[in-house]
Amino acid sequence: MTVHFIGAGPGAPDLITVRGRELIARCPVCLYAGSIVPRELLAYCPDGARIVDTAPMALEEIEAEFVAAHEKGQDVARLQSGDLSVFSALAEQLRRLEAHGIPYTLTPGVPAFAAAAAALGRELTVPEVAQSVVLTRVGGRASRMPEGERLAAFAATGATLAIHLAIHVLDKVVEELIPLYGPDCPAAVVADASRPNEKVVRGTLGDITAKVAADPIERTALILVGRALAAEDFRESALYNVDYRRRFRGGAA
Repeated sequence: MTVHFIGAGPGAPDLITVRGRELIARCPVCLYAGSIVPRELLAYCPDGARIVDTAPMALEEIEAEFVAAHEKGQDVARLQSGDLSVFSALAEQLRRLEAHGIPYTLTPGVPAFAAAAAALGRELTVPEVAQSVVLTRVGGRASRMPEGERLAAFAATGATLAIHLAIHVLDKVVEELIPLYGPDCPAAVVADASRPNEKVVRGTLGDITAKVAADPIERTALILVGRALAAEDFRESALYNVDYRRRFRGGAA
């Protein structure tokens, strides 16, 4: 028996890997985060599968489902939104599985920041403008931010910021970033990326708060900040330059 953790993607049911879909199809038990994972993915579950919405459950209840499936020798498909590697509450689940000696696998998914970038039609790393992307959040009830991981510290690098779980404090985020990026720095809020109700608000640090206030967004949103979001007059990468020598293509000496 194995628990298969599957990144279910940012919202669109077809943004799941082939491996993830095939795992769902062969597992007699499926635990899914119903508050955000698309229900359409449940159509891949085999007939008669035990399907459990974990949205209202405590960690101990989810653990009990794992243990019960283990005792019955039933594989579990554990669907979680986006990708498993960030802000997924994966670590505490794995720790409990390891304590019970229950094996598991991890199947990555399309992360929310990638879906948001696609919605904006932008690359988050642009040559000589920004070559780093910081995935971060703000402290909240679920957990505090570690000492030293502050927006101001990340902003000082000039990197593109993808700020999760912070739409409720957008005004505070903007207040902290303006001194470092300036009020004219491009900013955007993308809600429900890849879903039919996707909403995109574009602006700058100087006006994004007012724009969102005019058409409120309450949850499932990502804040993106950085010069790469509106870069136009930038140096093109040498990767595809005719004079750039690389393994698969010759070039000027």
